[in-house]
Amino acid sequence: MNQSLHVPLLVIFAMLAFAGNSLLCRVALRDTAIDAATFTAIRLASGALLLVLLLRRRGVTPTAGGSWPMAAMLFAYAALFSFAYRDLTAATGALLLFGAVQLTMMGWGLSRGERIGGLRLVGLLIAVVGLIGLLIPGLAAPPPFAAALMLGAGIAWGVYSLLGRSAGEPIAATGGNFVRSVAFAAVLMLAAAGHETTDRLGAFYAVLSGAITSGLGYVLWYAALPALSATSAATIQLSVPAIAALGGVVLLAEPITARLVLASAAILGGIALTIQRKG
Repeated sequence: MNQSLHVPLLVIFAMLAFAGNSLLCRVALRDTAIDAATFTAIRLASGALLLVLLLRRRGVTPTAGGSWPMAAMLFAYAALFSFAYRDLTAATGALLLFGAVQLTMMGWGLSRGERIGGLRLVGLLIAVVGLIGLLIPGLAAPPPFAAALMLGAGIAWGVYSLLGRSAGEPIAATGGNFVRSVAFAAVLMLAAAGHETTDRLGAFYAVLSGAITSGLGYVLWYAALPALSATSAATIQLSVPAIAALGGVVLLAEPITARLVLASAAILGGIALTIQRKG
């Protein structure tokens, strides 16, 4: 492959995969018989299986990387994500998730003494106002409980990302975390015993979400990261909610409200401003 196209293609497919997680989860829980707990368990198990196969081909023990705290955060993200998408559109869920991830990581930096001022502070305030505006009760506001679950998923993913900074080789760490997360998923299935439901199409969507848009998506992203600056990588991820929103409209016939458009502009624009100034 032409090296000038290699990294851009990796980035494009990785961002499509990340947005695809929202679309697959939403359509599965909206249009099939699968429940949120079963979707979570199949997603994590499928991701673990793919990553184990990839790691074994490289001669790496599947549990050589990662940790139990990171696996717990991965599971919390996946479970809260699934339960939230019972009542959220793909666009709203992706926006809440992404906003919570970024604000969690920014908040950690501030708590550790990182200084923020000028346009970075303005950007942070704009993003927070946008998030609040999206959640204020009203006709177009997302259901409060589902929104809270997705914010929790974003916080869990933010913590997972922070822990991952010192986790060593990314693919090995991700594989180890997925393998360990299956234990938490098994506990969830035990708790849901007697209430779980699924069908072939729902299970198929869950496998796609775990093996392709999660497992393979992370592999593609980590392959592209060495060629990207930290600022570029953070900025590129701003595309995920936009792709999810477009996919929701085109593929799932979901509406785009004025509230969502304005909140998206504020949240993503504010975070972009903060990231750019950080660089």
